[in-house]
Amino acid sequence: MSNHHSHKEDKHHEQTDHHDGHHDHDSHGHDHDHGDHHAHMVEDFKRRFYINLVVTIPILILSPMIQEFFNFQVNFTGDRMILFLLSTFVFFYGGWPFLKGALDEFKDRNPGMMTLIALAIVVAYGYSSLAIFGLSEKNFFWELATLIDIMLLGHWIEMKSIMGASRALEELVKMMPSEAHLIDENGETKEVPVSELVKGDKVLIKPGEKVPVDGVIQKGQTSIDESMLTGESVPVEKKKDDPVIAGSINGEGSLTVKVEKTGEESYLSQVVDMVKEAQDSKSKTQDLSNRAAKWLFYTALLAGLITIVTWLAIGYEFSYALERMVTVMVIACPHALGLAAPLVVARSTALSAKRGLLIRNRASFEGARNLDAIVFDKTGTLTEGKFGVTDIIIENDMKEDEVLELIASLESQSEHPIASGIVAEAKKRNIKIQEPDQFEYMTGKGLIGKVNGKDIAGVSPGYVKEKNISFNEMEFNRMSEEGKTVIFVLIENELAAMIALADQVRESAERAIKKLEDMNVRSIMLTGDNQKVAHWVAKQLNLDEVYAEVLPHEKADKINEIKKKSLKVAMTGDGVNDAPALANADLGIAVGAGTDVAMETADVILVKSNPEDVVSIIELSKATYKKMIQNLWWATGYNIVALPLAAGILYPVGIVLSPAVGAVLMSLSTVVVAINAKLFKG
Repeated sequence: MSNHHSHKEDKHHEQTDHHDGHHDHDSHGHDHDHGDHHAHMVEDFKRRFYINLVVTIPILILSPMIQEFFNFQVNFTGDRMILFLLSTFVFFYGGWPFLKGALDEFKDRNPGMMTLIALAIVVAYGYSSLAIFGLSEKNFFWELATLIDIMLLGHWIEMKSIMGASRALEELVKMMPSEAHLIDENGETKEVPVSELVKGDKVLIKPGEKVPVDGVIQKGQTSIDESMLTGESVPVEKKKDDPVIAGSINGEGSLTVKVEKTGEESYLSQVVDMVKEAQDSKSKTQDLSNRAAKWLFYTALLAGLITIVTWLAIGYEFSYALERMVTVMVIACPHALGLAAPLVVARSTALSAKRGLLIRNRASFEGARNLDAIVFDKTGTLTEGKFGVTDIIIENDMKEDEVLELIASLESQSEHPIASGIVAEAKKRNIKIQEPDQFEYMTGKGLIGKVNGKDIAGVSPGYVKEKNISFNEMEFNRMSEEGKTVIFVLIENELAAMIALADQVRESAERAIKKLEDMNVRSIMLTGDNQKVAHWVAKQLNLDEVYAEVLPHEKADKINEIKKKSLKVAMTGDGVNDAPALANADLGIAVGAGTDVAMETADVILVKSNPEDVVSIIELSKATYKKMIQNLWWATGYNIVALPLAAGILYPVGIVLSPAVGAVLMSLSTVVVAINAKLFKG
């Protein structure tokens, strides 16, 4: 059963010409185990939060402001020094992740949440320490401790809800076999690590094994499954002088392959590089709460500066002006902001998981509400990724089911996807499949054998033409034009039927495209499969645009091309060939039944492999964003009121916001934010 689209062969001849990148393959072998690292960070925040919480209790009890507020007194010799030491511990131990994060944000010249928190805790700690040593009466140690506690809690909740940073690069490297069968000068084979192979070596690839290197076939004939790498749904027939790609899977024949490219030059390594680059550029995008924090940081600096300058200009002492400035800068970092986004994220992540969506990159998920176009991979996303029978054209006087019984019985001996499609059709019709009396595989031509004493063959168009068997060419051309794969059934050497098979379009895909159309989102197909198949599927689904015969490294380029049209674009895919494009898109969506690589590269994973879930992502993103904006307003609304009061804007009429009242307002906004997040239903 051969591959009947001859230009597919040509495409694969060209396929190994594009890899000139250099890159040390082994360097990815341990490309930091992101998953473990992430889990470690979650544990770290959790531990810091609990330890800090315990230390915060005595800080609150010893704080003069809290004593005054709740009308009690705890005084003993050295109480202020103990308060200072406990607060120093909280500042350095609990505040360390924020101080370190602020440093990273400064290096990127992109202040965000970490910088805002760091500013507030540094100012509070610095001023309060001076206060302990006699600069003024007031200290902000309780503010410092509670702010750090709440921020640690917020970060812990958020990181726990989005567990698992990307391990795509490791998954890619895992696809490469680690050993190969090297053929030495005497023609004997020995096992060697793939890393020791050099250009010009010859390796043996046995049936069913993964191809260890990019190379050219010297001897043998087989069909190779390249779907993981190229998206081509039909295994590709390969013979002498054809190229093979590392990571693809050999079919039923043994091959001797001459090594062309190893390790860092191989095709898969190019994909690793592309994914790495795309991920690096993507990780710089900031999510909503970080953008809000950025503006609050600038506001805090400006407000603090204006406050101290104004009070000094009016003629107040430096210590009083400084106290006002510190109050303003500490209040500028609202406790509620630390929980505003994480609580909504945790809720939204839980709601998503119930709907079968796993969110891995929050900034990209938040951006999904603005998507203009969704690019779908074809095989396994819009289609089932499995062959199904679409037409049976009978050429003699037998019934469909009789022909199907004989050919399915023969095909039941083969692992080929086309054979599986024919067997599945027979089972669907409750046709009994029998054990063939004889069975033989003709490489590149099909199968022959005996069923019920009759000679049966399932063969390619090439075989039929070679034997000069006449057939209905009009029907054959029609089916081929639709990109279907046609096999010919011969019974007793006479043509009995033509059976056409194609990758089955998912019903859910039709509904998803319709819904996207209603939302004014364009649907585009991007596939490595050939033009005919692609256009046949596109016509059935009524897609806006189709890009076919796109090689994996070109997929990422196509995404960039679409982005250049000022469109915000999501990519949905399931194969290794989709990984660079998933990483490059504004939102990468992996279909759950796909490869680990695609899933590790994506921002969102669809657990149920249902294209309709793409619509859910957009809807949920819009709802999450709306709720987050509400929460940020509640969190920063407190600032809008408290900042001017703390700065002393109403001082002329005798009103100055005391830190204690500021604390009550702050607690209120935190409670409102928590309740509002809890009410989020998606």
